[in-house]
Amino acid sequence: MRRYWHILRKYKISLALCPILVLITVWCETIQPMYMAEIVDQGVMKRDLSLIAEKGVYMILISLSGLGFSVVNVYIASRTSIGFGTDLRGALFEKIQRLSFFDLDHFSTSSLITRLTNDIARIQQVVLMSMRMMLRSPFMLVMAIFFVVQINKQLALTLMASIPALSIAVFVILRKGFPYFLKVQQKIDQLNGVVRENLINIRVVKSFVREDFEARKFVRSSEELRDMVIRASNIIVAIFPVMQLVMNLSAIAILWVGGYKVMEGELQIGELISFVNYLAQVLMSLMLLSMFIMASARASASSRRIMEVLNTTPSLANTPEGLADRYKIKRGEVEFVNVSFRYGNGENDVLRNVNFHIRPAETVAVVGATGAAKSSMVQLIPRLYDVTGGELRIDGVPVKDYHLKELHARIGMVLQKNELFTGTILENLRWGKPDATLEEAEEACRVAQVHDFILTLAEGYQTILGRGGINLSGGQKQRLCIARALLRKPKILILDDSTSAVDSETELRIRNNLNCLLKDTTVLIITQRINTMQSADRVIVLEDGEVEAIGTPDELMATSRIYQEIYNSQQILN
Repeated sequence: MRRYWHILRKYKISLALCPILVLITVWCETIQPMYMAEIVDQGVMKRDLSLIAEKGVYMILISLSGLGFSVVNVYIASRTSIGFGTDLRGALFEKIQRLSFFDLDHFSTSSLITRLTNDIARIQQVVLMSMRMMLRSPFMLVMAIFFVVQINKQLALTLMASIPALSIAVFVILRKGFPYFLKVQQKIDQLNGVVRENLINIRVVKSFVREDFEARKFVRSSEELRDMVIRASNIIVAIFPVMQLVMNLSAIAILWVGGYKVMEGELQIGELISFVNYLAQVLMSLMLLSMFIMASARASASSRRIMEVLNTTPSLANTPEGLADRYKIKRGEVEFVNVSFRYGNGENDVLRNVNFHIRPAETVAVVGATGAAKSSMVQLIPRLYDVTGGELRIDGVPVKDYHLKELHARIGMVLQKNELFTGTILENLRWGKPDATLEEAEEACRVAQVHDFILTLAEGYQTILGRGGINLSGGQKQRLCIARALLRKPKILILDDSTSAVDSETELRIRNNLNCLLKDTTVLIITQRINTMQSADRVIVLEDGEVEAIGTPDELMATSRIYQEIYNSQQILN
């Protein structure tokens, strides 16, 4: 738990109060057999009804007090564990938000979901058990042994002999079972991944009539999880038969020795009865402790996975907050100086020795075959990834010297995959500018040629979008994403093939509107349409991660083979 002390310390009052409550509760329970022995030996055997009534009232009052303290302890422990789980989940989610694309490539989406839900639930359960079982077990063990020593030291030794044997057995079993707990969590990741992939691509699944294949894949993954859980459970459940065996053997030994001492007059019947009760309390405390250890072993695997994310140092080193205002993007000039880039697990560079200079307010088209690394190149500009070689500059300043908030505020980017969120159209647009007015949103939508469509909807800008904009067409989603990027009036606008689902006439109107609205904005457009290329000031042609040519459309018609091939192929189609 020391790993999470920075979260737990806000609950230090609860953490300090629970041991006191547990101690009082345990005392109320362990004192009961002493009163019971006194009732039997002094009351029943001597027919002293007044003593029986007096001690009986004491037992009732102590039991009710113990119950009250126990209820308060459960309430405090539950609130603390729930609060801790909420805080840890928030800290993990916040850390995920700070990770770069490069960092997130190391974790699958399904794995992160499992860590945010299942793994944190396991740790939260251990926190709850820590404030109850972990404290209760040693307190009860110590108090019960203290009282049995007061009754008869020889019988106490008989009782204590069972503790090491049981502890060794539990340790051996848990040591064998622990490796399986981590594998169980990994299998849960895999199952979540199968479910998530199927739900996201359900239309493709149905289009190709692959429901049976997907069902078999899910069953196979589910059976693998089941088998791993069974293997882990088969080891862990051995604890309970072992504990039952130790309890029965201990009870037999105590009754054997205790019965002999009763007959010899060395022990009274009431004391033997209380001794058996203490035996049950000791073994119950050990059982609770073993349950806590089992839960801790499972949670340890979950904790390791959570700390793997929390301990991940963001690969994008941000400018210190005190220097956040040192550099501002004012002109929108972009320069690649001998830039190379490779993905984290890649063996080869996807970009090699890229050099070009984009002037402020210039419109540049980026073209190339599939896999030419066009998207990879433009993602370096807002530092979604960092260059692995060379230097990228904006307004003459290395991009790494800008604060990330400045980059993301001044650079608008419409990614190749259009992502919208559950909520109203206006709420989605305000991702580009949280304080945008309705008039500003309408202006951006007019430029993106989506305003008229929104007005045809019954609720207009208050229309609720389904998850991922599922109730919109591809072209409508693209235009909304463009409007969202335009709303912040960026100094640099990057359109990553973001009009591919829009017809040529609509795209032409969008380009003309952009030229009017964003006269002082540098625009980079990844495209495969020759009309878009010809409307740009210059065109960058990429081939296999290298700049094959750069120039005006007219210049490239004379010098670039790839540009000529794109032009000729589309002229034939037209």
